[in-house]
Amino acid sequence: MRQIVANDGAAALLTGFGPTMTGYFLQGAFKFGGYEFFKRKTNDWLGPEKAAANRNAVYLASSAAAEFLGDILLCPFEAARIRLVSQPSFAPNMLSALGRMARYEGMAGLYSGFTPIVLKQVPYTMATFVVYEKAIEAAYSWVNKETASNTTLSGVNLGCGLVAGMAAAIVSQPADTVLSKINKEKGIPGEGTGRRIFNIITQLGLRGSYAGIGPRLVMVGGMTAVQFGIYGHIQRALGATSSVAEVKKEVKEAKEIVEVGDLLQTAEL
Repeated sequence: MRQIVANDGAAALLTGFGPTMTGYFLQGAFKFGGYEFFKRKTNDWLGPEKAAANRNAVYLASSAAAEFLGDILLCPFEAARIRLVSQPSFAPNMLSALGRMARYEGMAGLYSGFTPIVLKQVPYTMATFVVYEKAIEAAYSWVNKETASNTTLSGVNLGCGLVAGMAAAIVSQPADTVLSKINKEKGIPGEGTGRRIFNIITQLGLRGSYAGIGPRLVMVGGMTAVQFGIYGHIQRALGATSSVAEVKKEVKEAKEIVEVGDLLQTAEL
């Protein structure tokens, strides 16, 4: 960081900030909103009891589908970010970078990193939501969700989000390294995406794939904690149930109430 400031000035630290914020805002909206949508639809399709019994599969499938849609929006902005960081003279800002890439490289340039970004983001998101849901279940076995204060609930969301983000960063680090290499360097003419990814992985090796994991753990862990903190606030504001297991519990309680009502009505007759 000191070297960057000394060579390029403090403003260099914000290079790529625009496409990062825009891309991940759009992707995040689809990721979190899509996750809840697909989770609810899957729950309705399977039924509460079957969904609860297979909740890990529900979490994985819902998060994968939501992330894939979000990646379609994220990919062009991620390509622009990496290009601006690796080639500062390429364009003065995000819109110029996107326009130049579209003009000279077409959709192929904007989506050249789509396969690796999916390979990075989908496992990342799947790991994030599964670990988060498991962490939340464990936390609420110690904390009474009904009586806890908003501050306590926010702390639970932040803590579980931090754990989930760090786990997901470890899972997705190799794909993130490959994605950076693809966007920084032009491929050999005629080289397919699959072959290019294979060649990069071979060159990097396991150690090279995890280069920079320390700073990424801090960045991704902190970012994910904030995201899940906001996510938890929105869930509470909307009265949304956070887990498939809780949906099963609510349905069971509703059935018991109906059964008691039926018994009382029969007794009256």
